Amino acid sequence: MGLLSMEHGKWAYRADFALYGAAVLVLGAFLGFGFPQESGSAIVGYTLAGAGLWSALEYLLHRFVLHGLPPFRAWHAEHHARPTALICAPTLLSGTLIASLVFLPAWAAGGLWRACAVTLGVLAGYLAYAMTHHAMHHGRTLAPWVRQRRRWHARHHHAAVPACYGVTSAFWDHVFGTAVVTRQR
Repeated sequence: MGLLSMEHGKWAYRADFALYGAAVLVLGAFLGFGFPQESGSAIVGYTLAGAGLWSALEYLLHRFVLHGLPPFRAWHAEHHARPTALICAPTLLSGTLIASLVFLPAWAAGGLWRACAVTLGVLAGYLAYAMTHHAMHHGRTLAPWVRQRRRWHARHHHAAVPACYGVTSAFWDHVFGTAVVTRQR
């Protein structure tokens, strides 16, 4: 299990949560203490835009990359075959993609503060996704929201027709018609 392995050992799997959690805290502190005060509401707006961007990316990546493009499709199929295995994107890969496809373009387009804020939103969204996905496959919780998301994700894993791609939200599944809605008992 090397740096770019899709299946992780326990320490590498946990390190992903620690590293992204630390990145969110550091970037949040940097923005909280380092930007000009008159930019506060703009920074919050850009951070929320980054979180919204993550929501759309989560859906699009899951639907079109993990279920569509080789070799990602085969890697994700392994997750479906062994849902409790510690299979996820390597931190080096996800971090590089976030830096190169979110931070650098945002920096070029809007400057350092905007880039940091958008990236903070994306990182927070990614961390929320990772924690939610972990809870769905490994957690034992009574929290109603997690139980509801777990039922939604089970539909994704067991649907006859591919559906329910959103992990943290069903919003994009409803927008794009990939939601499988069942009646509650």
